[in-house]
Amino acid sequence: MSRANNPQLKSWVEVKPNSDFPIQNLPFGIFKTDKDPEPRIGVAIGEFIVDMNVASGLGATDGIDLPFNIFLKDSLNDFIALGKRITNQVREQLSVFLSESNSSILENPIIVENLLVKQSEAQMLIPVNIPNYTDFYSSKEHATNVGIMFRDPANALLPNWKHLPVGYHGRASSIVVSGTPIHRPKGQTKADDAPAPSFGPSKLLDFELEMGFITGRKTKLGRSISTAEAEDYIFGMVLFNDWSARDIQKWEYVPLGPFLAKNFGSTMSPWIVTIEALEPFRVESPMQEPEVLPYLKFEGKKNFDINLEVEIIPENGKGKTVSRSNFKYMYWNMAQQLAHHTSNGCNIQTGDLYASGTISGPTPDSYGSMLEISWQGKNPIQMPDGTERKFILDNDTVVMKGYCEKDGVRIGFGECSGKILPAL
Repeated sequence: MSRANNPQLKSWVEVKPNSDFPIQNLPFGIFKTDKDPEPRIGVAIGEFIVDMNVASGLGATDGIDLPFNIFLKDSLNDFIALGKRITNQVREQLSVFLSESNSSILENPIIVENLLVKQSEAQMLIPVNIPNYTDFYSSKEHATNVGIMFRDPANALLPNWKHLPVGYHGRASSIVVSGTPIHRPKGQTKADDAPAPSFGPSKLLDFELEMGFITGRKTKLGRSISTAEAEDYIFGMVLFNDWSARDIQKWEYVPLGPFLAKNFGSTMSPWIVTIEALEPFRVESPMQEPEVLPYLKFEGKKNFDINLEVEIIPENGKGKTVSRSNFKYMYWNMAQQLAHHTSNGCNIQTGDLYASGTISGPTPDSYGSMLEISWQGKNPIQMPDGTERKFILDNDTVVMKGYCEKDGVRIGFGECSGKILPAL
């Protein structure tokens, strides 16, 4: 076990018991403040952000071969491109620097004031420059539900689904950080009884509960990555809401799949939780039948026990949790996704984002989209203010949260939230 993952480890920084960010987590992000508007790298602990440039100046990264001013960057790309040997060293030494054995730092309040920034006083920025974005479709329960709704229930899964991780290339430019509003998209839709399509705002706007992983290394064109080495390329994970306009999608997706129904906006959480911090929460993957082809076979535990939930909050009302799911339900794991993605020689880049696809569990309360939760609008959700939701309305805010918990340690991802504004 990594020293930084020791469940007995305590910090001189106050961390509340239900915090997503104990000393065992130490996720990386990009932030700025009104006082210092230049973006820079920070690490979350408790309700604070560790300014990594200040921490490095105080000796937190002594002995690590780091480029000059590496923490004064507006993205994590250059940092994570240094490789896992370096980034893991930084996390391990920062863990020592923040541990209660180093509590003498509290004797100098000026140092502490410069080192720690309250999260409530900081603006989080998108953590990486995302060259490419791929969205998978890897939840068997979700794919089955959609197949039942739109195809023959007896053949809900298409013939290829259990043989490969289905995915498509999405739009990286419209991915935004948590807290950024999204305008309702407009597009072509066609009612079943209409003679022709019409153009206007989507009426069936949906969220998709997903998680994403970020690659920290690049490959050359023609090079494939095996399932055994895939995690060497994965820096960490984020929460991800791949907003979806179901009515636009229904009309456009044949024959080439999602386009305008997806590319108007996706939301990611600001903190990247490292794979190393998630190590204690590995679990077995679901049984895969039929047997996969050799390049998709893997050894060990490649899934993670991450509790997920989604809340819908009306503009002037009380919110309601509409889904409680778990990342462990994923049929295709991240190692298989990356292996398949590169099996044809596709090159990857530092900062690339790969989303899981909607994460649905086996029961209605664990479904990961309103399409499933309301079953195409037939079973609306009753809200505390007396209104109902079949899909997302204007001025609704959707908040996603995720965390792991074991041996008294909670490793969380913070929030992935977005408010839907009326169409422009």
